[in-house]
Amino acid sequence: MASHVVVIATDLRRATIKVTPGTYLSDVLDQACQKLNLSSDKYLVKHKQKQVDLSVPFRTSGLTGGAKLELVLRSKTPSAVQIALQIPQPEAKEIPGGRLIKKFPSDLTLWKVMRQFESGEANAGKNINITARGYASTTSGSGQLYYETPVLNIMGREFSGFQEFQKTLAQLGHNSGNVLIRLGYKRTEKTLFEAMQEISMYFKDGDEEKEAEKKADEAKHEPEKEDQRPEDTVMTDGVPEAAGMQQNSTSSQTPAAVQLAEEEAPQESANISSPLPQDPYQPVNVFLAPTGSTPAAALVPASETDFTPTVAHAQLHQARLLESSRNKRLLSDKELEEKAAAEEARIASIKFVLVKVRFPDNTSSEWQVSPSETGAFLYEAVRHVMADASQKFHLVLPGGKDIIKDNSGPGHNLVKAYKLSGRVLVNLVWEDSVPAAVRKQPFLKANVAQQGQAVKVPDLPTVDDEPVAGPSKGEVKEEKKEKSDGIKKIPKWLKLGKK
Repeated sequence: MASHVVVIATDLRRATIKVTPGTYLSDVLDQACQKLNLSSDKYLVKHKQKQVDLSVPFRTSGLTGGAKLELVLRSKTPSAVQIALQIPQPEAKEIPGGRLIKKFPSDLTLWKVMRQFESGEANAGKNINITARGYASTTSGSGQLYYETPVLNIMGREFSGFQEFQKTLAQLGHNSGNVLIRLGYKRTEKTLFEAMQEISMYFKDGDEEKEAEKKADEAKHEPEKEDQRPEDTVMTDGVPEAAGMQQNSTSSQTPAAVQLAEEEAPQESANISSPLPQDPYQPVNVFLAPTGSTPAAALVPASETDFTPTVAHAQLHQARLLESSRNKRLLSDKELEEKAAAEEARIASIKFVLVKVRFPDNTSSEWQVSPSETGAFLYEAVRHVMADASQKFHLVLPGGKDIIKDNSGPGHNLVKAYKLSGRVLVNLVWEDSVPAAVRKQPFLKANVAQQGQAVKVPDLPTVDDEPVAGPSKGEVKEEKKEKSDGIKKIPKWLKLGKK
């Protein structure tokens, strides 16, 4: 049976929307905002001061016919929604449970959610093709590939068009909690080339709108920037914004980002400032293996007080527990841009990285590596000091999980890809094919081993941890008595009346 609801805007304008039992409340919001010339992604719906779940149909919402709904401005900070994507067969065989689970902000579109599951961090390392699938038509006989569009089933609703994929999770009523999305595919009569062109043109238009907004913001703040000094920052809405925030982060870094990068890594470029040797494969330091069976650091005398936790340790532990118990909001787009710019500024500030490679016989060598070098350079440098360079090995980062690949591609850069900075220790591990006789032989060449020096353990400064003696209890009592001399107190039994 058809009915209607009344949607009231913040300026008391009204819009009457016809509904059926199967009408979703998110569609009611879209129709009301369309009649009132408002943007549906900026508003929520409330009924009797309670927020209405927009993801359910009218028959399960608990609303009655003629209900009055109020439009309320949505918070600018998006909330987190956990998405579980059900992958169809046969791709689901390689995924545990057949589902990929990841948290996303509620202002993310369905298209970007698919792209994240397809090529982002949410795909769990699996190669999944969702948005660019094609099939060969058996009727045409021309061998042309046609587009196979993804179909998303969310709580009984199907979305398969490019226009529908631009709706955000919040517009569909999903602002928190868990959402299950069942993925399917539908064959179309559109060629794959035409579909890719339509996708690229659609997102090109979206990028142009963002660039126009950025240019408008730059033109708005340009007169204010000219009147200020270079080191000043522009204040907008109470938040300091760097003068070059709207420019591309790859061409110029913001002052705030550079300052943040300097605070995070102030000594990365300072502690390694010596020039590279003439031969880049020549190590700058060679260290001999220890002579004793006990590590030199274990021979340093230690007292029992070194292992006793102090009040400062307890306070630090409590502060960490308190910080972990607080709810943390998702970073805004501006904060994400600042964080990315700060990371790029930190990487750009690194001049050299001192990499120490520890060999199986406990000898080690250090190399100064420039930021442009890849994993192939480090492997070649190790082969230059090996006694038998024909044997196979691999280099492992601390922790034993990440392995540096012998590859000169841009995806294997030591600084950008493997996040090396400052001083780094890398362990060399033999391959299983290396014979035991080779493993027992000295690793370094004879001329390189002659340059070796013994590892020196620095002397630790002695600190007196004895507590400072304070005033004794007897001295405190005598001090109190001296202060109370000459003052006679009235006994309690002599006091009359009530205060």
